[in-house]
Amino acid sequence: MQCDMVQVRLPAHTVFRRTCITATRILPATVLVGALLFRPAVAGNLVDDLVSDARLKSSWKKAEWLNLLHYSESGDNAGHYSNDIRDPDFFLAEDGNVNPETELIATLRAIHATDANGDDHAQCRYVARLHWLIQELSIDATSLPVVSCDKYNEWRKHVRSDRVTLVFPAYHLNSPSSMFGHTLLRLDAAEDEGDSSWLSTAVNFGANVTEDDNSILYAYKGLAGGYSGIFITDHYYKKIQEYSRIEHRDIWEYRLNLTGDEIERLITHLWELQGIDFDYYYFDENCSYRLLELLEVARPGSELTDQFKLTAIPVDTVRAVETAGMIEAASYRPSQATILRYSLEQLSGDERDLVMALSKNTDSSQQTTFRELSPEQQRKIVDLAYRYLRYQQSGQERDPDAARRSHQLLLILNAYPKDLALDTTVDQPVAPERGHSSRRLTAGLGRRLDNNYAELGFRMSFHDLEDNLEGYLRGAQINIGSIQIRAEENESISLYRLDLVDIFSLTPRTGFFKPLSWRVYSGLERQFTRGVDQLTAHLTGGAGGSWNLFRSSQFYALATGRLEINKQLDRAIEPALGFSSGLLQHFRSTTARLDVSGEHFSDGIYRLRAGYTQNFVIRTNHSIRLSAQYEWQEADEFSDIQVRYQYYF
Repeated sequence: MQCDMVQVRLPAHTVFRRTCITATRILPATVLVGALLFRPAVAGNLVDDLVSDARLKSSWKKAEWLNLLHYSESGDNAGHYSNDIRDPDFFLAEDGNVNPETELIATLRAIHATDANGDDHAQCRYVARLHWLIQELSIDATSLPVVSCDKYNEWRKHVRSDRVTLVFPAYHLNSPSSMFGHTLLRLDAAEDEGDSSWLSTAVNFGANVTEDDNSILYAYKGLAGGYSGIFITDHYYKKIQEYSRIEHRDIWEYRLNLTGDEIERLITHLWELQGIDFDYYYFDENCSYRLLELLEVARPGSELTDQFKLTAIPVDTVRAVETAGMIEAASYRPSQATILRYSLEQLSGDERDLVMALSKNTDSSQQTTFRELSPEQQRKIVDLAYRYLRYQQSGQERDPDAARRSHQLLLILNAYPKDLALDTTVDQPVAPERGHSSRRLTAGLGRRLDNNYAELGFRMSFHDLEDNLEGYLRGAQINIGSIQIRAEENESISLYRLDLVDIFSLTPRTGFFKPLSWRVYSGLERQFTRGVDQLTAHLTGGAGGSWNLFRSSQFYALATGRLEINKQLDRAIEPALGFSSGLLQHFRSTTARLDVSGEHFSDGIYRLRAGYTQNFVIRTNHSIRLSAQYEWQEADEFSDIQVRYQYYF
């Protein structure tokens, strides 16, 4: 008897078996049957060898594997892992959500399995894992079962990319989910140029919100982790419509310098995440944080998420990507509202009156004042009237009369020569990532109630009205988690103020735009009432209007209401009505604000304050702030004067 090595080529993969045969009695068919019978054992031996190799290399500790499975080490315990993925369908091992080693072994066995077919096979479900394991363990691809992944192949026909762009829709104060901005990725094919990027694929991560959730419920559940988060791929033009036309938000686009291999890793991992539920928290594990995890998968070693332990504010994640050297170029896409506002500002007062008149009645095009204009001016005014009419209707139910006027304005526009091009260029503002950083430390000296004091302060985020304006919305204040501690000359160290939330939105009103200005803030603050200085809790809010006096000067006036918990007041929770008005003035390197405010409580107590603040910008993340406030009450009046240094980080 002679023993030879017989190679049998099977549909699934190639195996080798040592088979004893005689030269004349054993038929080839018998050899085939024997090979088939021994095949499971061969596959098992192959996987066992790969498992041994993976353990020898400690492959499960590699950053690439940990990134693919979204592991993070728990606290200070090296080797103890946690995971933000809620969905058990993402893991193959029973303890795969916390054990990268058992998950790697389970994945190795699953990609070699022959008891699953087609789209249910691990090779189809975990494409990025498969590719990395082949490379890491030098797996011969021909040794793997041949599997047809129809769903994945169909998905890749629509989701393909030769370029990746990080997209930042700017701040939108009137939406709790968007007041800090947002980030998403855009996948562009090589042939997509210019406006054809509208046909690209948008990659977005967001909370799985139900239609019944209002803004207050969203804010609460978003903070408390009441939502799961999911990745969604969709057409980019839908996002353009949502942000630019409906929400009227400017968009910044940052083209990334990812290589072809890095883009492929990103896309194959994105397929693995389809329909998978993550933890979602508004301030840290949010849209921007998850996109950084995707980019870490694309470029191992970039460690983009390491700095975001407490918060992941979208603009800060853009800065992290820039610091990592991943941004190749940036571009600005103004919203339709921004273009409209800017274009109207370039007109004279008479021309703006014609725009308004045409938007209300197209017969105004027959007026002498309109017909005396040059064709270029006429076309510009008609175009702006049409844009303004469409702006008014965005997000509204269809108005037949407005639709009729829009159609008539289009007919008038088409009557002008096509070579009368309209210039809709908008001056590009300072990019958001060029503004000051989000957190702030302060140190100051001052005098209040005839006591000298030293003060330390910390703000978790984000921006004051008086802060350096570059890169931020004018008239927008968003402060979350601000604290001030004072050491007074005749007192011990004490908490002076704690703002849980402080949002102030001042958007100027014009003949064309009539937004509401508003403010809401709540927390703890020290109040001097009936001769007693003590810490009080409050909820204060108000609404009103704001108007531009000059290009860089803004006047505002709001009616306010307040609920205060103060032992010196008659009720446990005392209500008050009040007002807040002032002047906000921006200069090149300083901002000043004069504010007069007050409230009258139902028990007869009143307060009236006049304050002046001026912030001098030294550099982007350094400033000196001077402030002075005088307060009148029934039997008392006092001042608070302070100078402080502010560092943003």
